[in-house]
Amino acid sequence: MAFDPTILVQYWPLFLQGAWLTIQVSVQAFLLGYTLGIAVALLGLMPGRLPRLAATSYVEVLRAIPFIIILFVIYYGLPFSGLRLPAPLVGTVALGLFASAYYAEIVRAGILALPRGQFESARAIGMSPLQAMRHIVGPQVARAIVPPSTNMTLTMIKESAVLSSITVPELTYQGLVVQGNTFAPFEVFAAVTLIYWGITIAVAGAARRLERRLGVAQARGVSRNRLAASYLLLERERAR
Repeated sequence: MAFDPTILVQYWPLFLQGAWLTIQVSVQAFLLGYTLGIAVALLGLMPGRLPRLAATSYVEVLRAIPFIIILFVIYYGLPFSGLRLPAPLVGTVALGLFASAYYAEIVRAGILALPRGQFESARAIGMSPLQAMRHIVGPQVARAIVPPSTNMTLTMIKESAVLSSITVPELTYQGLVVQGNTFAPFEVFAAVTLIYWGITIAVAGAARRLERRLGVAQARGVSRNRLAASYLLLERERAR
């Protein structure tokens, strides 16, 4: 059987709609997941046993459950409580929760990888906690967490294909619709594969550019305030 490209030309609006929804859901889930991940990571680094136990339990529970189970629990469980949400919203929330556990571990590991005393040293020269996090701790953590965060984000984009199981009309779902109309699975899913590849390549390329910019900014001292410059000067003097 010959490859029939006319199928792709005929149904390209459906592929485009599905790809656009996949991007929208992935961006929203990324924002939700990273916000929750940062909060959970900071909770796990707080003094006291109870905050660390809560953060650890959150991470371990979500990492131990397959994403499709998280999705089904939310999608089929919410109506029992009288709350019915649109399928795309449920999918976004489920995807964000799933990713947040991994983002939390990435952020926590990035903070713990810093030399001990960075935050305290910044506070000692007069920085507020917010200034210390923004000018000293934050830039160093950001550079360290970009590669693992990129890997997790790419995984999350690919996991969004599971949302087709609850009728979210993203890329995989639209591929199934086209395949049902044309009975041409090879052509359809070859196109779906190429579109996913294009999306992930674009995200990976953007992450590499961000990583380079963070490295250049750290080397040149971009956006350093006077206190940050003083801190770094003291650090260099101490290292000699």
